[in-house]
Amino acid sequence: MATISFGGLGNGVDFGQVVDQLVKVQQLPIDALQSKKSNLQTKLTDYGTLGGKLVALQSATDALRLPSFFDRTAATVSDESVLGVSASSTATPGTYLVQVTRLATAHQIASKATKTVTATTSDIVSGAGATFSFRVGTSAIQTVTLSDTATLEDLRDQINDLGSGATASIVNTGTSATPAYRLLLTASSTGADRTITITADSTDLDFLNGSGAGGFDTLQLAQDATVVLGDPAQTQLTIQRDSNTITDAIPGVVLNLKQTTAVGQFATVTVSLDTAQVKDNIKKLVTAYNEVVNFITSHNTYDTATKQGGTFFAESTVRTVVSGLRRSLSDQLAGSSVYGTVGEIGFKTERDGTITLEDAKLDSALSENYSAVRALLANQGTASGVAQRVLQAVDKLDDLESGAVTTRKNGLTTQIDRLDTDIQRKEDALSAYEARLRAQYASLDGLLRQLQSQSDFLRSRVNAA
Repeated sequence: MATISFGGLGNGVDFGQVVDQLVKVQQLPIDALQSKKSNLQTKLTDYGTLGGKLVALQSATDALRLPSFFDRTAATVSDESVLGVSASSTATPGTYLVQVTRLATAHQIASKATKTVTATTSDIVSGAGATFSFRVGTSAIQTVTLSDTATLEDLRDQINDLGSGATASIVNTGTSATPAYRLLLTASSTGADRTITITADSTDLDFLNGSGAGGFDTLQLAQDATVVLGDPAQTQLTIQRDSNTITDAIPGVVLNLKQTTAVGQFATVTVSLDTAQVKDNIKKLVTAYNEVVNFITSHNTYDTATKQGGTFFAESTVRTVVSGLRRSLSDQLAGSSVYGTVGEIGFKTERDGTITLEDAKLDSALSENYSAVRALLANQGTASGVAQRVLQAVDKLDDLESGAVTTRKNGLTTQIDRLDTDIQRKEDALSAYEARLRAQYASLDGLLRQLQSQSDFLRSRVNAA
């Protein structure tokens, strides 16, 4: 009996793989959208980084915007063992000859050696109780009240608890084997008007010498610092202050006295314009400017082999950034009488758009015509300097409402949002398409199984005939 053939129906075809391949074909447009979205997100990230570099440029530029930023002074001293110096922006350049003839000291007194005690915990009150009163300078009298068993430590601690402008301490003037403890009182501040005066003492220490064997020793006088300004061969100015930190002798200059000068000797204090700080700020401006240019350049490339451009390739926004910054920094400054461009003080534009500084040229300008450099870079009255011009250019680029960089970032965000919507819509459609395919092939598979069953039945009947 001839065999009946059904052309391979019911031969175990895996319809799942067929569905997967058909879905993959429909996935290709979604993958393309995902790739486009990824590229836009990278571009948005790079624009965010560019915005950060513009903010850094803005910060560096701001340090050169106002004339007061150029009014910086530095102070040096010929002998730092005698005094230290520092200067603020209000200091006037000049040279000062300084003699330190006396340092300010804090008053310090000690109970007499005849009234020492052998232990800090020894009782120093002979009667039913005692009082100890003192004052510092013209301040109010401070009083400590002691019990009949009060010790030297008790007196010290209660004095220190007063916060009175004087501190108490205990020293051992004897030996370890044979201690001899005495009470010290030290004024908290230096100066002649902070003398410690004992007004009452009924303890055994007898600071007021009621017994004839007491009293106190002066370990250090309360005295003011004395500074003499000027050439010893000429007229000199004598200045006295109650502290070794003198802030108001030379305007804008702080003198920190360390030790007295030898007779006939003096230290030279020099106050000069701090051109080093200004130069450092100029270098920071150049560095921040170059950071912007280099970042744009590194992302504005084109690979001829892959025919792929960088994230900023063919982006008009970055061209706007570079051209705007270049003009603001390099264009002639209207109304300038000495320096009209930054190129005249050492700025040099390289072929890649970055700036280099010619140190010698900048140093010469700062030393020979400092005021002209200030007039070029900083604002003068209502007239904007180069720094202000750069600042305004950056403001225009990253303005939150209309800045070119901000506008581009907003545009990229809108594009990404639209792609997200398209991708979601296509993914939903693909899911529905896949579900339909699987239902259709499941139905086909069932039909094939039914046909296979019928085929098997017919074959068995034919074979039996």
